[in-house]
Amino acid sequence: MDWYSNVFELIDLRSFSNLWFWIALAVVWSSASHWVLGVPYDMVGRARRKGGQAAEDLLDLLRINTTRLLYIADEAGLWIITVGTFFLTGFMILGWVYGVEIAQALFLLGFPMSLVSLISVQTARALHTEDHDLDAVFKRLSRHRLSVQAIGMVSIFITAMWGMYQNLSVGVLGG
Repeated sequence: MDWYSNVFELIDLRSFSNLWFWIALAVVWSSASHWVLGVPYDMVGRARRKGGQAAEDLLDLLRINTTRLLYIADEAGLWIITVGTFFLTGFMILGWVYGVEIAQALFLLGFPMSLVSLISVQTARALHTEDHDLDAVFKRLSRHRLSVQAIGMVSIFITAMWGMYQNLSVGVLGG
């Protein structure tokens, strides 16, 4: 019996008291901040510093990724928005009406990432439709990354506050 309690203590099914949830939250936001439209941001810095082949590689990768993103948005965008809205609404209702903690956690991960997706499509469309010089591309990518980081900071703050509230209220009620 003690073995079972140790295993279930290690694999805590409550989201906000689970270390794996917080690790996943950190990985999601660090990845979203590092990969700007599918391009690693260190590549943007290298292209800005060195120019030449590094800048050509950046523009090629950016062209490939923006074309792919816009193709997906144009072909399946309505379905993606419909299915995403369905799941986010379901998570919100399950989480805050019925008190399912995993649904709250998934909503707090998914909703801000849906905002990042919308901003990514908007930035990709702006880069794809207009001819930009290299400095304008750097500026637009930097602005996009800053927007993603701002959404991430607000999201992490709200998630942390809600998680602490949940842990304290469960601890007070359970103890």
